[in-house]
Parts: sequence; C-alpha cells; structure tokens
Amino acid sequence: MLAQRSTSASGDAAAPRREGSPWTGLWAVVSKEMADYLSSTRMLILELITVLTAAGTVFTATAQLRETVGQDRFLFLRLFTTSQEPLPAFVGFLVFLVPIIAIALAFDAVNGEFNARTMSRLLAQPIYRDALLLGKFLASLFTLALVLTTIWLLIAGLGLLRLGVPPGGEETARLLWFLLLTVAYGGVWLALGILASILFRQPATAAMAALATWLFFTVFWGIIAGILAQILRPVRIGLPAELLAQAQLEQALSRLSPNVLYTEATVALLRPEVRSLSFVLPSQLQGAILGAPLPLGESIMLGWPHMVGLIAGTILLFALGYVLFQRQEIRA
Repeated sequence: MLAQRSTSASGDAAAPRREGSPWTGLWAVVSKEMADYLSSTRMLILELITVLTAAGTVFTATAQLRETVGQDRFLFLRLFTTSQEPLPAFVGFLVFLVPIIAIALAFDAVNGEFNARTMSRLLAQPIYRDALLLGKFLASLFTLALVLTTIWLLIAGLGLLRLGVPPGGEETARLLWFLLLTVAYGGVWLALGILASILFRQPATAAMAALATWLFFTVFWGIIAGILAQILRPVRIGLPAELLAQAQLEQALSRLSPNVLYTEATVALLRPEVRSLSFVLPSQLQGAILGAPLPLGESIMLGWPHMVGLIAGTILLFALGYVLFQRQEIRA
C-alpha cells in the first residue's frame, strides 16, 4: 500500500505494519475535525461576518426589488445580484469572503499537528496518511458547505419575508446550482490552504502564502493576462481579426484565475438573459431574441466548463499536497 510504503520510507520504521483499507479511520477524522471547526472561535467570527454581510445585502436589495414584484420572473435571483450604494451585490462579497473563509479553515490543517507534536500519535493509530489528509480536506469542505447552505437559506428566508413572493421552481434550481458552484469555488482555496500547511511548518507563514496567492489572482493576474496577450498576440496592422484574437487570448488567460471562473459561471446561472460568456459576433445573434431568458439546461451548460475547471483545480492542488505529504518525514 502507498501509505505503508511512505510510512517506512519517512522515518516511521518503528510503526507497526497495518493491514486493511488505506481509508481506515477516514470518517473518524472527518467527524473530529468538523467538531473542532464548528466549535472554534475562528469559525464563529467568520460566520458572524458572513451573516452580517448577507443580511445587509438582502435588506438593501429588497428595498430596491419591492418595486418590481410581479414584473420580474426571476425576482429571487436578483437578491444575489442586485447592488445598491454603498453595498455591492452579495455575489460580489462571496468572491472575497469564500477564499478567506476557506483559507482560514485550512491554513493550519497539517502544520498544526506538527507544531502540537500530535502527528506521530495520530498516525500510530489505525489511521493512514491517506485517510488523515483526505479527512481533513473533507471536514473543511463539509464545514464550508454547511456555512454556505446556512447563508443561502438565510437569504432565501429574508427575501421571502421582505418580498412576500415565494421563488419559482426554476429559480430554486438555479440557486441550488449556484450553491454547488460556490462550494466548488471554495474547494479550490481549501486545497490551496492545505497545500500551504504542508509546505510551511509555521501556520502564520502558510496563511500569508495562501492569502498572497489569492491576492495575486484577485488583483494582479488580470493585469498580467493583458500584458501576456499583447506580447503573444500583438496587433500589427489593426485588423478586426487581430484585435479579436488578442482579446480572446486575454480572456483565456484570465480564466486561469478561480475568481474569474466563479464570477462568469455565476453570471450564467443567476442572470438567465445572458446568452454567452465569450465574445459574441453579430452572425451568432441571428434569430435570437435579445433579453429573452435561456432555459435552465442551457445556462448550466454555459457555466459547466467553469465549474469543471474549479473542480479540476481543486483536484490538482490536493494531489500535489498529497504527494508532498506522503514524502514528509514524521518522527515522534
């Protein structure tokens, strides 16, 4: 087994050889970690910030949406996308809040055990490294999903009370897909936080590295994508084809950022009138009724590549952390 080989190769020669599934003890780790997360002061502070943010955006949005009750078919979707000064839309808050919550959950997932000198005692139990790392990730993901679901229900309840109109079936389905998309977006930053906790033994360093990566993709990557597009696809004559090729390359490069993937997929789900997330040529609009909403299935297909990209990023980061964790030396 991989866990058995990595244990003996990393300084745990005295550990007994264990038989059975490498996932033995997985759900024990998940339940223990979730209990620690949900009872921690850190989680309480993060939940309080998110609840206050959700309540503030809902009250400002409903004050504006009350005038359109009975006129808008997708009124409930506007609760998440309507902004009013001085607060932005709730989706805009989630782009910033979800990575911070995810990193706060995961930045000390592994190095915290090393610093407390409990890692060797954990692995002395019938728990493999595979189960330990995956259990910590799943516990963080389930905790994040629980928090986001609570906020999702809070917004729906406040919207129902303030607007007095229940959401339709398609609205509910779109909001459920939006919830799944947000959890997938958080999974990327959870995997990044766990990777940082494996690479750096000091939790403060791991947190700073993860937050610096998030800041890079949030602030600087869009600028870098524009510069790279100008270098790789320069406009020599100024033909429309050259300008379009450069803009398409810039858009493709910008989509390497999880923030961009999440934002564009959110637009596809919560704004049914959006028909494309890329550049639309006049020839592609023939026969289309501008402003007509897309069916749910087509909106999902529009944002599906973005969700797959977020899931792929999560798997890639977790796999990298898994390999590094298997190679780490653990001593009593």
